[in-house]
Amino acid sequence: MTKPKKKKLLKIFGIGCATVVLVVLGLVGWIALQVRAMNRPVVVDGIHPFKSVTKRDRYLAHYDARAANWPVPSETAYVDTSWGETFVRISGPEDGPPLVLLPGANATGLMYEPNVAAWSERYRVYAVDNVFDFGRSIYVRNLKTPEDFVDWFDELLTKLGLEKDIHLLGLSYGGWIASQYALAHPERLESLVLVAPAATVAWFSSDFIKYGIKCLIPHPHFTKSMVNWIMEDAANGTPEQQRQVEDAAENAWLGLRSFKFKQMVHPTVLTDEEWRSFKVPVLFLVGENEVIYSITGAEAVAKINRVAPEIEAELFTGCGHDITLVQASRFNQRVMEFLAGSGDL
Repeated sequence: MTKPKKKKLLKIFGIGCATVVLVVLGLVGWIALQVRAMNRPVVVDGIHPFKSVTKRDRYLAHYDARAANWPVPSETAYVDTSWGETFVRISGPEDGPPLVLLPGANATGLMYEPNVAAWSERYRVYAVDNVFDFGRSIYVRNLKTPEDFVDWFDELLTKLGLEKDIHLLGLSYGGWIASQYALAHPERLESLVLVAPAATVAWFSSDFIKYGIKCLIPHPHFTKSMVNWIMEDAANGTPEQQRQVEDAAENAWLGLRSFKFKQMVHPTVLTDEEWRSFKVPVLFLVGENEVIYSITGAEAVAKINRVAPEIEAELFTGCGHDITLVQASRFNQRVMEFLAGSGDL
């Protein structure tokens, strides 16, 4: 190779390396700014909790398009609490036993689209948008501890007029919140359903953490890759399941780009004693292909059976974190059977 060619290659290589370094430094700086912004005091203005009017309108347009797919008649309400206004979508007979649904992180109550039709035949179903997450709820204070979530949810139930005999179901992050509430206020609940609750049974897997960190990079590829990975069975499932995965991925991506950044409360793993101390009937459901835990779905069920055999724990085959989509029919029926057996009928 001649010297001029070698010099040219070295120059190109040097420019390439410098470009990569600058991009990495830029991303690190951008992420640092977002983390810093998470801890700023809440400023409730005309666009809060969104970053701009344009981003608010774009996110809510997507939200409303998804809401149009809600399969049963519903009414909506903004419920005022000291933590902010909480948006709730209500379906089912007015005199039906109350069933309250809490969504996963970066999701909304609309994630229960595949399930609400079955449940609302019998129950008065309340699908909640977490006050400190994406959706139509508007927080006015930062939630910083598990106790803050318990306080918010207790206020919400009171304002909804739900004093006792409440069936509570939560998936992922919503499952963790539900577990915290059930431990603090069992007197208000009739039963508890935990669907692959975040942490709660085991710490997060390293892969889950890696995917989560990549979502901070401002490009839709990383967010949508995580959603497709965590919901792989549905992403490779029927056209309807694929549509719902795409909706979930778009909601997560638009949410990350549209809402002000905030510091989430990290979910915790319950101690064996806490698992044994639930004072209401508990159903724990998880898919065999679950990826959020540092243990397998089968190992999670085995742990519950070992430390708290009074809890009904069941493994669903052919699904992971997409259990409500891929196994919707079986899942809906299993929940109904449990609610009926917990003293409802």
